[in-house]
Amino acid sequence: MLTASNILLYVTEPARSAAFYQSILGRAPVEQSPGFALLPLSEGMMLGLWKRESVQPAPDVAPGGCEIGFKLADDAAVDATHAEWQAKGARIPLAPVDLEFGRSFVALDPDGHRLRVYALHEEM
Repeated sequence: MLTASNILLYVTEPARSAAFYQSILGRAPVEQSPGFALLPLSEGMMLGLWKRESVQPAPDVAPGGCEIGFKLADDAAVDATHAEWQAKGARIPLAPVDLEFGRSFVALDPDGHRLRVYALHEEM
């Protein structure tokens, strides 16, 4: 049985992206080089930030085609996280809003990768 252990994002500048994710997640990189950075997301899951021009085979998709989701306990936590990330300079294309599944907002990292923060209204 396979177990997922990494989410890899292709980025322009790994150091800039690592600084962004360290700021919003409060977790320092555990590995960093000019072409790559690795940060813990949760138990057993890491976020790899790989210099786009070094990826083999070369990617042919643009950032923003998928999302990383961050589930929070309730609407108040979503709103507080939004305020915190906005204060840290994250671009916010979708402010907190109630959607069909719950309360959510979307932030963008420096390369335009989408980060969705949400709280479910009913456990799905």
